[in-house]
Amino acid sequence: MRGTMLYWPGTAMQTDASGPIDLAIVIVNYNTSSLLQDCLNSVYASDGGISFGVCVVDNASPDDSAAMIRAEFPQVYLIANDDNRGYPQANNQGLRLFGFHEPEEAGPDAAQLPRYALLLNPDTVLPPTALAEMLDFMSNHPRAGAAGPKLVRLDGSLDKACRRSFPTPESSLWHMARVDKLFPRSERFGKYDLTYLDPDAVTRVDAIVGAFMLVRREAIAQAGLLDERFFMYGEDLDWAKRITDAGWEVWYNPRVVVTHIKEAASRHSYRARVEFYRALTLFYEKHYKDTTPLWMDWMIRGGISVFGGVDLLGRRLQGMR
Repeated sequence: MRGTMLYWPGTAMQTDASGPIDLAIVIVNYNTSSLLQDCLNSVYASDGGISFGVCVVDNASPDDSAAMIRAEFPQVYLIANDDNRGYPQANNQGLRLFGFHEPEEAGPDAAQLPRYALLLNPDTVLPPTALAEMLDFMSNHPRAGAAGPKLVRLDGSLDKACRRSFPTPESSLWHMARVDKLFPRSERFGKYDLTYLDPDAVTRVDAIVGAFMLVRREAIAQAGLLDERFFMYGEDLDWAKRITDAGWEVWYNPRVVVTHIKEAASRHSYRARVEFYRALTLFYEKHYKDTTPLWMDWMIRGGISVFGGVDLLGRRLQGMR
């Protein structure tokens, strides 16, 4: 693979049984070596008797991430890219390593693939029972194509992105205009982040976040891999939409709580904000444009340009690069 180095572990999988593993974990990393180390330590401290393999895809980190993995976690598959390929393309590299592929592509029979795939961010820390409990949840919800836990920040506050609705034109408008901040308990105005829902209630939702996104292999077989037209942001929403459109359900399971540092690699990145608005536009064009009247299409594009432009200008004035 051009521009990529693959490091194969001496022990391919952590497994307690013959046959396909239970779980393929893919972690996309960029410049978060110490957080990644904590994340991997928490993954390998998991209990519950599940079998899993881990692939870290490093997007040309300038820190010692790749070296740290080779030295500290020789059991991990490492894909070291020589450039930053973005979040969906890097995740697809890891998914393909485990045998997942697009529906029209030739690949291993479904029975040979891991039962589930997990997209996991390097700035997460798992409790020991998280993986086993989430797999049990999927077993108990056979129509669940994807599920995610409750994600909390270091201060204990909820990471609102861990359960979301699809960003329809209306919900996106209320969010960008910050109306949802004024009326967080409103089912209409608070729909973008589902702020009107009880954060401790198991709920069927539109989407979960790619920081911890557990997906059933049969759902991947129907929906395909992540859309690489996204760079960062939006690809998890798009995947959840395609999984839902294929007839599967998406669930939020707050009985499992995972710590999420949040935006560790992009917190101070101006490009990340640009990509946020580009992803919003791409998601709209892909899923809603064809059913949107022309006059509303102009309003939506104008709204993204105005609200996004003001936001980006403010960040530039604050010195964000």
